[in-house]
Amino acid sequence: QVQLVESGGGLVQPGGSLRLSCAASGSTASTYLMGWYRQAPGKQRTLVAQVTSVGITEYGDSVKGRFTISREKGAKTVYLQMNSLKPEDTAVYYCGAGLGRISSWGQGTQVTVSS
Repeated sequence: QVQLVESGGGLVQPGGSLRLSCAASGSTASTYLMGWYRQAPGKQRTLVAQVTSVGITEYGDSVKGRFTISREKGAKTVYLQMNSLKPEDTAVYYCGAGLGRISSWGQGTQVTVSS
């Protein structure tokens, strides 16, 4: 069973930055893939960014060029640097982990972008 502990959410003004962190405990296989998804009220949970333990990344279209996911090779901690934040980035951000797909989730951290 993978446990995921998220930190770093909060309130930020439009154009600002935040950094999210997620630390996982579990087997190496169960944390091969780690990433961030987000869910706004009334909407489905969608991909923000994810990265494998060998550094292969994938980003959601709406965050490309603004957000950066990072993870040291083989490590079980992943970071999400979010720059140029917009009000539409407001959501609960969930850290996830898995092998071929995300199968374990953290409890989520709120990110609110508002003036």
